Amino acid sequence: MSRKPLVGGLPVEELALWHLARRYAVPRWMIEGATEARSAGDWRSACAVSAVDVALDPVRIMEHYGAAVWDSVADDLAHLAPDLLRWHLPRLAYGTVLAPRRVILLARHGSPADAEAAYLAVITPARYDGPQRLVLDFLAAEAPELRSGGVVEDWTLTRHLWDARHAPELRERCGGAGRLPFFHADGTPLGPRELPDTDPAATDPAATDPAAREEWVAVLQARGDIAGAFAAVGIDADLTILPRAPDVIAGLPLDLPRMDREVRRLLSAGVADRFRIPGAYGGNVLLEPAGPGAHVPLRARACELYRHSSAPTVPRTAWRRLPDLQLVRTGRVAPEELHPLVTAALFPAAGPAYGPPGPPAALEPVRVRCGGEWHLIAFRDGELRIPHSAREQQREQAMRAFGGAVAGCFAVQQAWASGRGRLPRALRPLRRELFERARHGDAPGVAALLAAGVDPAVRDNGTGQSLQDVLGPLGPEAG
Repeated sequence: MSRKPLVGGLPVEELALWHLARRYAVPRWMIEGATEARSAGDWRSACAVSAVDVALDPVRIMEHYGAAVWDSVADDLAHLAPDLLRWHLPRLAYGTVLAPRRVILLARHGSPADAEAAYLAVITPARYDGPQRLVLDFLAAEAPELRSGGVVEDWTLTRHLWDARHAPELRERCGGAGRLPFFHADGTPLGPRELPDTDPAATDPAATDPAAREEWVAVLQARGDIAGAFAAVGIDADLTILPRAPDVIAGLPLDLPRMDREVRRLLSAGVADRFRIPGAYGGNVLLEPAGPGAHVPLRARACELYRHSSAPTVPRTAWRRLPDLQLVRTGRVAPEELHPLVTAALFPAAGPAYGPPGPPAALEPVRVRCGGEWHLIAFRDGELRIPHSAREQQREQAMRAFGGAVAGCFAVQQAWASGRGRLPRALRPLRRELFERARHGDAPGVAALLAAGVDPAVRDNGTGQSLQDVLGPLGPEAG
C-alpha cells in the first residue's frame, strides 16, 4: 500500500487503524444476531447481542414524562440498529477501540418548549482499555452525564447512523445524490488521473457534476490551497486571526462540502448559532453564519483553544471523511465486507453484503529458516509445534539460560510466548487478529481461533499483555 494519502482521503496511518476496526470491532455474528432480533421486534435482544447494556426504565419514563413520550421512545427503540451505531461510533485516534467517556445524543423527546425534554442516548466505555460495552439510557437535559465536562456529541440530526429507517440517507449525506464523489456511477473508484485538474465550474457551471465539484475541493486541499478550498465550497475563511491558522485547519481531515451541509443543517434546526471543531496545534475552528439571513454563507476562522469554548462541537461524523469510502477506494475492504446497511446505502449495485470476514477456519504451516534449512512450524492442539525433539528443545533452553543467542524455530517460539522479537510475516497478522478480537469482546472469534489450534500462550508485541490479561477484564459476557 502507498504511504501517500489519497486526494480526499484520510491519513494513511489513520486509515490503517480504521481497516482493523472495520474487521474486528463489529464482527459478522454481531451484525447478524442484532439484525435478526431487530427484525423480530426484540430491541432488547438486539442490544444484548451488540454489547449494549440497557439502563433506561420504561416505567420511570412513563411516570415522569407521560405515555406519549414513552411511545415516541419505544418507536425509536424498535428501529434502533445498535450494531450500526457501534459501527459509526468515534474511535481513538491511535487505536481501534471506542473513544471513551462520550455521550452520544441519539434523539430528543419532548416539545421544543418543554423544559423537561430528555434524550435517548448511548454512553461509551469509561476506559479505553476496558470492555467495549455501551450503555443505552434516557437522560434529562440536566443529567450529570451531560454536565460533567465530558464530550457530548449531538446525533439527533444524523439518524442514518443508528436508525435503520434512515440508513439509506448515508449516501446523500456523503454527497452522493447522483454518483458518489471519487467513484464512478457503477461504484468503482476513480483513478488519480480521473480527478479534475481545474475547476469544473469554470468551463460549464450549469453542467457541473456535483461529485466532480466535491472532488475539485479535495484536490485544492491536497495542493495546500486551504483558502481556495473553502472558497470553492462557499465558506468565507478568515485565516488571519491566528498566526498558525493554516496549520490548525490543515491538520484536520475535513470533508468541507459535507461539513458545510451538516453545519447548515444544525443551524436550521436551531441547535446553536455557532459551532466549533477542535483543530490541530491547540486551536479551534469556529463556524458561524457570515451574516443575518437564512441563505448566507458560513464563516470559518481559527481561534485559540480556550476561545468560544461554550460553542457546541460539530459531531465528528459531520465533518470527517467517511472511512468506509476510503477503505473501498484503496481496496483494503470490499463493499460486501462493510456493514450491510452501509453497503446498501453507498453501493446499492454491489450486491448483498455480509459484513466483516470471520477468523480463518484452518491454519497453514509456516516456513522458517533454521540452521541453514527450511523448517515447517504449525499450530496443533493449542501449541506452537516446532520440528525439534524434546532433547533439542531442552538444550536450547539451557543455552538461552546462559545468555546464548536464539535463532530459527526457537526464536519464533520465544517471540510468540514473550511478545519480543520478530515473528515470521505469516504469523504477525494471526497474533494481531487474536488480540484485536479479544479487545473488542469477540468471544466467538477468539474461541474459533483457539479451536483451530492457536497457542493461547502468546503475548502482544505492543503491550506485552497475555491473552488472559486482555480477556480477564472483559468478563464472562464479553461480546
